[in-house]
Amino acid sequence: MNERTTEILRRFRDSWTVTENFYNNLIDNYTGFERLKPVRHFIKTLKQNGEDKFFRLGTSIHMLVISRSVNHTLRADQKYIKIDAYESKFEVTFRDGDKVYRKYIVNNLDDILVTRLLRTLKDTLVD
Repeated sequence: MNERTTEILRRFRDSWTVTENFYNNLIDNYTGFERLKPVRHFIKTLKQNGEDKFFRLGTSIHMLVISRSVNHTLRADQKYIKIDAYESKFEVTFRDGDKVYRKYIVNNLDDILVTRLLRTLKDTLVD
């Protein structure tokens, strides 16, 4: 494995740790964030399946952002998945900048639609 690949994998892995800590803090220390527990579980499941080697995680307010970006900040042309948790549903959007490619409302994050979006994002280049 070359040095660049090692660095990208480290950045991806670190982003998961930071994001997990962010959700743990919200859920464990503040009221009103119980709706994020399934998001935290989703992150844990993805990580157990080795997806932390393919994606960078981040947050925007309390929304989960999944990308293939090497850097922390997304450029307008970079594709990503945004997951917003509501009381009993999740809004899952595949987009870049202002362009929305797919947008779904799902009851749970193991929905096949979410899996397909992750597969589509995984097929984009790391940049």
